[in-house]
Amino acid sequence: MKDFLERCWYGRCRYRFLLLPLSLIFFLLVALRRMAYRAGLFSVQRLPVPVIVVGNLGVGGSGKTPLTLRIVQWLAELGYHPGIISRGYGGRARAPMPVKADSDPALAGDEPVLLARRAACPLWIGRKRAEAGRQLLTFHPEADVLVADDGLQHYALHRDMEIVVVDGLRGFGNGRLLPAGPLREPLGRLASVDAVVVNGGNKDDFVLLPPSFAMRLSGATFRNLRDPAQTATAAELVAAGRQLHALAGIGHPQRFFDHLERLGLNAVPHPFPDHHLYAAEDLPTGTLLMTEKDAVKCAAFAPPDAWFLAVDAELEPGLKTLIDHTLKARHGPQTA
Repeated sequence: MKDFLERCWYGRCRYRFLLLPLSLIFFLLVALRRMAYRAGLFSVQRLPVPVIVVGNLGVGGSGKTPLTLRIVQWLAELGYHPGIISRGYGGRARAPMPVKADSDPALAGDEPVLLARRAACPLWIGRKRAEAGRQLLTFHPEADVLVADDGLQHYALHRDMEIVVVDGLRGFGNGRLLPAGPLREPLGRLASVDAVVVNGGNKDDFVLLPPSFAMRLSGATFRNLRDPAQTATAAELVAAGRQLHALAGIGHPQRFFDHLERLGLNAVPHPFPDHHLYAAEDLPTGTLLMTEKDAVKCAAFAPPDAWFLAVDAELEPGLKTLIDHTLKARHGPQTA
């Protein structure tokens, strides 16, 4: 079913029209839900510190996690003490909880554990983001700004700034709402956000009303799953002479496979569903290459010759300044 839907979303599909009535129903539900929040029928909870939401309009990965890490880094450089809140998608946790570098990804979710390992700030997860934020602030009263990873459609949480990430390679697909298309909200929603970040591709291919910024993911050093202090370059992996296998359980696995090709690596691709919970039998024999998000779930049973590629978000100038100016305009200058 997933493959069928993606063909309809990003390619040609003669049966797309059968899904259009369902998309109309989805549109009405989305519109009514947002109107209910605006009218005060559903409560919107405001936290005592500014909240920056990083999200997307469509389903699947677009680069929110590396952008969240970059924003947290910028905030620290600007003198803030940031914290991160997330739903914890893919994890079993029901109640709000802190996430540490050694947390179980099956409980907390793979992306929160990745964020906890990379970000030098507190992180809490919770299905109700406001409750997770309050818990974080209770245990970390020094936090003075929160970054909500993947919370664009979570209107129960008041936000001071919205940043939307767009997959620059796949764009918005056919531009239709679920299930006929990949969108969770209409494209017109972009007019109300503070900034749009286009990850990969050509930013000029999109007609965007808010300030827009190009982003690319960079990374060329592989780290061993068993011993992250052990590193290897692409050339060293090729020189080892073993069969290379690439594993990716992310929203758009081909993005990772293409990145490996640009590094000169000819690996057998093994795509998995997003947030796939790996088992030892999923891992083929040979040199294994995977994303950092997948690595957090495979480290416990990975063979010695398994490596992950950590990537960083590189953005054109301007977004850091926009974030700083927006926070100061809405909450005053930082005094800490």
